[in-house]
Amino acid sequence: MFKDYINDLKNEFRGYNVQTLLQDILAGLTVAAVALPLALAFGVSSGADAGAGLITAIIAGLVIGVLSGASYQISGPTGAMSAILIGLSTTYGLQGVFIASFLSGCMLIIASLFKFGKIVSFIPTSVITGFTSGIAIIIALGQIDNFFGTTSVGSSALEKLFSYLKLGFPVSLPTVFFGILVVVIMLAWPKKWGEYCPSSLAGIIIALICQLCMNLPVHEVGTIPSTLFPEARLSFSSLQLGTITQLMLPALSIAALGMIESLLCGASAGKMKNEKLNADRELMAQGIGNMLIPLFGGVPATAAIARTSVAIKAGGKTRLVSVFHSVVILISMFLLGSLMSRIPLSALAGVLMVTAWRMNDWQEIKTLFHNRVKTNISQYLITMCATVVFDLTVAIVIGVMFSIILFVLNNSHLHIEVRDIDKDRVGKDLKHHHQKTRIMYLSGPIFFGTQEQMTQVLDSLDNSLEAIIFSMRGVPSIDDSGIHEFFEIVDRLKEQNCKIKFSGIQEEVMIQFKRNHFDEYVGKDSFCWDAIMALEALDQELIFA
Repeated sequence: MFKDYINDLKNEFRGYNVQTLLQDILAGLTVAAVALPLALAFGVSSGADAGAGLITAIIAGLVIGVLSGASYQISGPTGAMSAILIGLSTTYGLQGVFIASFLSGCMLIIASLFKFGKIVSFIPTSVITGFTSGIAIIIALGQIDNFFGTTSVGSSALEKLFSYLKLGFPVSLPTVFFGILVVVIMLAWPKKWGEYCPSSLAGIIIALICQLCMNLPVHEVGTIPSTLFPEARLSFSSLQLGTITQLMLPALSIAALGMIESLLCGASAGKMKNEKLNADRELMAQGIGNMLIPLFGGVPATAAIARTSVAIKAGGKTRLVSVFHSVVILISMFLLGSLMSRIPLSALAGVLMVTAWRMNDWQEIKTLFHNRVKTNISQYLITMCATVVFDLTVAIVIGVMFSIILFVLNNSHLHIEVRDIDKDRVGKDLKHHHQKTRIMYLSGPIFFGTQEQMTQVLDSLDNSLEAIIFSMRGVPSIDDSGIHEFFEIVDRLKEQNCKIKFSGIQEEVMIQFKRNHFDEYVGKDSFCWDAIMALEALDQELIFA
């Protein structure tokens, strides 16, 4: 992996010059303009503070960006990750978040070493879409208090939502003003202006100016640290066995989400830049980054498609874009910390509300429902609901398992057709009359879900048949249950003095027959290339029977 990394760096920076450097610097500035307000917002929404979000963006951009599996990945705090962390911080506090982040980094490194990079390709698109929509709902629900100035209680988004029934919903008009202001600005901001100043940054700046001028009674971001080593950071003394055991499942959720987000981001952005992501190296980079970030007081990070796509569109050429974006955020934190501390929390909530809306792949959702494929729609809805109600990792497992069950159900039909022998169509000079010979055409997988269909069809046939040919060219696979069923069928037909031939056996099916010694049990001369050859063999056997 290290040698591949060095070779990729040589290829990436081959021909690098001043012009390319300027392109990377400008792209880094552009990405920083997008990442800055999001880092503040995701830091607050994760249960930490705005400073933690800035530190995460800085360290992730430097460490993960340099070690990344591609030249274009930009990592930092994300909305999806904040959806996990808000409940975690409520239950275990910030030290719990830091420990879980550290453990998740270890898990990602292990996943990299065991080549788990391809695992995301096994998750259906509709499950990923439902997962993303569920996260968007969690983010939006988690920002109700900051957006409206209300108070809720509970460890999950739904618990907080239902707590309003007891606590009421007293709205703070000054707070709502800033939230709506940012939402309107972000939605109305012209796209051509967005090339020079992102809508989220514009909304935050305008809200800040309004607050500095009017000084309304609203909750503000608060103190922004002027150091990369704040008091609230991971303490190795807190890494005790009991705490680690408690946080293994949340850490697994963080690692799973980091893997999914980062690899999906890499796959999507890779198509934009025509550069393939090294998935296992990306997991290694994410693992190392998430082990280091809590040491600086940051929250878990993943690759972010919004920032990555901005970097590519802005003309970024190498991974230095990620480094430059981190440097810009670092300078902003030191020089503009006093100003950023005055940003109303409801303004950040407005950014997150719009971000949650835009997270949804609306084109994909529209296609899902327009095509009216019930399987895809149910996968989407179940995963979305499971994401909101349960843990995010559980939601992915539920979505994938449900997809597997649906696949099995949809493909569990074995098509069976039984035909008489039409000697005129055979085109061979058959000596036996074959009036009591049948050909059973099988099409589809034969496994525990379909095996009984063969027996049911055989039950409907005449017990006085002389021979049966099982034509299996349409059978791609067979499991142990299907083979066991064939053993019983053969025994039964032998008792009835009915001869048996098999034709058109595919290679994979024949391998399974041989492993279970079925070919020896029925006789290797019972297998023919096609139904015609099987019929010719039967013709000789029935004449001399």
